[in-house]
Amino acid sequence: MSAVEQPSGIEHYAAPVALAEALEVLAGGATVVAGGTDLMVQVEAGAISYRPTLLNIRRVAELGGIAEEGGRIRIGALATITEVLESALLAEKAPALVASADHFASDQIRNAATIGGNVCNASPAGDTIVPLLMLDAEVELACWQGSVSLRSVALEDFFTGPGATVKAENELLTAISFARPAAGSVARFTKSGPRPALEISTVSAGISGVWAGGALTGVRVALGAVAPTPVRARTTEAALEGKPLDDGVIAAAAEAALGDCSPIDDVRASAWYRNHLVQVYIERMLQDVCNS
Repeated sequence: MSAVEQPSGIEHYAAPVALAEALEVLAGGATVVAGGTDLMVQVEAGAISYRPTLLNIRRVAELGGIAEEGGRIRIGALATITEVLESALLAEKAPALVASADHFASDQIRNAATIGGNVCNASPAGDTIVPLLMLDAEVELACWQGSVSLRSVALEDFFTGPGATVKAENELLTAISFARPAAGSVARFTKSGPRPALEISTVSAGISGVWAGGALTGVRVALGAVAPTPVRARTTEAALEGKPLDDGVIAAAAEAALGDCSPIDDVRASAWYRNHLVQVYIERMLQDVCNS
């Protein structure tokens, strides 16, 4: 990269192949890049600036892969959205996550963007976050303390505000994992934007649970773009748990969902419209579960 082409503020570039090496570099302070699809936009917009060291983690093999082991499914932070979309394991065990990948931007962006980046970007409208919340996912964070030190955080506790998380500056998100869904599990995901593609969500929503005897148990409902962070809709879950899915229960759940939202007016939609969409989506997904 010539001096003319080099982004402002970058003095050093590192592209390690081992996690330990990457964490040692990060411990000294660095801007992390993987797919770069969010990073470059944010830098160009002036939202963030490059640090003197640019740390490219794309060659760290330990951060890739999608696999099941010991009853848990692990998605490496570097798994691209295309890999999520094309994973046979996720299609079987986490179809709502695959559906979110199918709604994600364009083919070109899916090929570069990573699931770890989508989670760390911490957008209230992050496409993969809603289905991951439905799966009770955890994130694995690593840092360097003379050796690789790991900790796990429930995804629900990971976000603290728009673009903000509990991840420390010296930590790297290495993987996302969740327990294999129980037999009989069903899941639905839906998203809307002003355009049919290449659009940030106006609202996204998902429902999952074990379907038996005309009722859902172990209900998980998650919503995106209706609060400062993606949220688990606990009030909605309680309105559905173990109850026969008749028209009255479905209507009550849609009404309860309003208590789980605190949307704003912005350029994409009004708060009123977002509340309306949440109710429509809850009813539509529940009716689809019943009719299926």
